[in-house]
Amino acid sequence: QVKLVESGGGLVQPGGSLRRSCEATGLTCGRYAMGWFRQAPGKSREFVAAISWIGVNTDYVDSVKGRFSISRDNSKNTVFLQMNSLKSENTAVYYCAADAVYGKLLAARGDYWGQGTQVTVSS
Repeated sequence: QVKLVESGGGLVQPGGSLRRSCEATGLTCGRYAMGWFRQAPGKSREFVAAISWIGVNTDYVDSVKGRFSISRDNSKNTVFLQMNSLKSENTAVYYCAADAVYGKLLAARGDYWGQGTQVTVSS
């Protein structure tokens, strides 16, 4: 059974940082593209960042470029999202996702999804 277990969410002040982790079990992480999505209250789920299976390719939504960074450690079956200079508009439930096809993941059609974890940016 495939599971994506997320950690690292919580409350942070504007301008602060958080590091999200997503550990995959039941699949060989190094053979899957991994990514992060988010859903804010009253809005649809949107793409945040993705990384190809060996980390050569990365993609970000324009609003987080230069502030967020996605990386992976395939030896630990884990993908990370470093979020810096956080803004109130980054408040959302963040989801980890995985798929063997990078394009499917970018289109939010990944086969596997984490449970979602709240990130709240507020003073």
